[in-house]
Amino acid sequence: MRTKTKWQVDGIRLLTMLAGSCLLAFTYYHINFQNGLSEGGFVGLALLGKYLFDLPPALTMIVLDLPIVALAWWLKGHKFVVNTLVASLAFSLFYELCEKYSPLTMDLHNNLPLAALSSGLLTGFGAGLVLRAGGASGGDDILSMLLSQWSGIKIGTVFVLMDAVVLTVSLLYLPFKETMFTILAVTIAGKMITWTVHYGHGQLTPMRLPYRVKEKTARA
Repeated sequence: MRTKTKWQVDGIRLLTMLAGSCLLAFTYYHINFQNGLSEGGFVGLALLGKYLFDLPPALTMIVLDLPIVALAWWLKGHKFVVNTLVASLAFSLFYELCEKYSPLTMDLHNNLPLAALSSGLLTGFGAGLVLRAGGASGGDDILSMLLSQWSGIKIGTVFVLMDAVVLTVSLLYLPFKETMFTILAVTIAGKMITWTVHYGHGQLTPMRLPYRVKEKTARA
């Protein structure tokens, strides 16, 4: 069997990340946004900050993302952070294209269970593809991955717990019905992320820590 070159492997990883980012953007716009489903993670926190303290969401997102990206650079290396930036920029580009040029309308307001199921399956698969390719779609995904590797808890479970907490607090300003269906979507997405990331890989791969972290741990 012919062995793939490094360039071929990197090309496959890049295409996988772009496909995952495109799927995430498509789903967030055509299913979540068009049908009033809410947001969890750092986006949900940014919206909560806007509601409670009138903080600009864009600035809040930067403040939340920067320390997580810096931590990821230290623990995972520059390649992971570069992959994450590529995935994030691709997501923003694809979302803008969907918003401006896509004629597709997916009105599922009268069938929110189907909207939640579709959102969970597609966003979970998209985020899982990005993680599997060696990147993340945002700071909250990075945090979920790091917490999963530190604790041994499945990444999808961490993803669900973080989003569920944010969405529960967001009931202060979000409609109850749409928020409950968003929590359902997030739960499905968590299962889908776990399956996508670990399909064919067996058990979780332990995180490689820098030498200085190992040294401190050994001394403790």
